[in-house]
Amino acid sequence: MNKLADIRKEYTKGNLHKENLKTSPFQQFNDWLQEALKAKCNEPTAVTLATVDEDLMPNCRIVLLKDVQTDGFVFFTNYNSKKGQELSVTNKAALNFFWPELERQVRIRGTIKKVPSLKSDEYFQSRPRESQLGAWASNQSQVVEDSQQLTNKFEQLKKQYEDQSIPRPAHWGGYILEPISIEFWQGKANRMHDRFQYHLEANSWIIRQLAP
Repeated sequence: MNKLADIRKEYTKGNLHKENLKTSPFQQFNDWLQEALKAKCNEPTAVTLATVDEDLMPNCRIVLLKDVQTDGFVFFTNYNSKKGQELSVTNKAALNFFWPELERQVRIRGTIKKVPSLKSDEYFQSRPRESQLGAWASNQSQVVEDSQQLTNKFEQLKKQYEDQSIPRPAHWGGYILEPISIEFWQGKANRMHDRFQYHLEANSWIIRQLAP
């Protein structure tokens, strides 16, 4: 059995230089995301979302990025879920993308708000029908008796909406995280990683290099 302390990996696939960075962190992110898609990284839009509850206890989980706007990063979920409850207490959160195939990560911190209802409606209607039913069937994060309870609810809704369009539940929709800082991390040998942080100051993005 391998000792965890002995597991090591050298990062050698790239480097990052300030002069090559885009002036906008959103442009820089889109460049990296397209490279992750081209490299066929596993789940390139998967991102860790970190929140805190009313006791300032942190919590994190994976969500899927669904849009990058000029002012933030969009994902969709159940507003009554644990994450939704925590975001209603404090509208601050963090995102962390990790693309191991490229030895890169992106760390994002900022404030969160709900997207307009029309955007949530449009995305909900674009989802597979089964996913739409799932949004109705699952009281996300709530205790259930067993899996059969969820299956029964799903089948009940499937019959209820047979040959009908499925409306978006009022408790389901999108959030946008509007960043105050975005860090781009490129792994390098000897743990001398390249780290550049875009920090929002007076509506302008200031780029600074961080020690690894």
